[in-house]
Amino acid sequence: MPIGRVIENSTTGERIVVRSAGQTGDAMLEFDLFLPPGRGGPASHAHPEQRERFTVLSGCLRLRIGRSTVDASAGTAVEVPPGTAHRFCNPGPDIAHVLVEIRPALHFEDLLAETAQIERMGLGPVARLSALAEVLLSHLREVSVPRVPRRFVRLGLTVAAAVGRRGRIAVSNAPAATPQRPDHAPEAHRAAE
Repeated sequence: MPIGRVIENSTTGERIVVRSAGQTGDAMLEFDLFLPPGRGGPASHAHPEQRERFTVLSGCLRLRIGRSTVDASAGTAVEVPPGTAHRFCNPGPDIAHVLVEIRPALHFEDLLAETAQIERMGLGPVARLSALAEVLLSHLREVSVPRVPRRFVRLGLTVAAAVGRRGRIAVSNAPAATPQRPDHAPEAHRAAE
């Protein structure tokens, strides 16, 4: 993936600028995260196989890691071990600028880009949930739901994705509606009889 690639998530307010990916044999993904005041990243999640390190460059970042809360200011680095539930937000008055390192990279950059693309699409709630479920199904090595067995996560995501696919199939296979003029409506014929 190109260095300098910008990924923006309209729902969370996150702006990500990729620093390195694939340059180290996919051993690490490194990016700058810019998070506006009062905004938070994704809901509580875990990375089954990846270690995530947050180094605050400016502003502040509040991280909920497991059952602990860490308020990190400029110069502070916080590491989240693989499989650990976490989430983050910016409780401060300024944009938080955070260097994030993901080891190993796997396909984490794709996950970020695909979820941001879904948010830009402006889908309704069911279509959005279905699209996110499809993305998450293809990234089970990168992200998981904390405290829920993997097989149940896979089952739930599979059902959510299928509901959306079924809805899209039903819509795409629906016969086109034929507009009727008022004088051709059944009521008009009955009235004329």
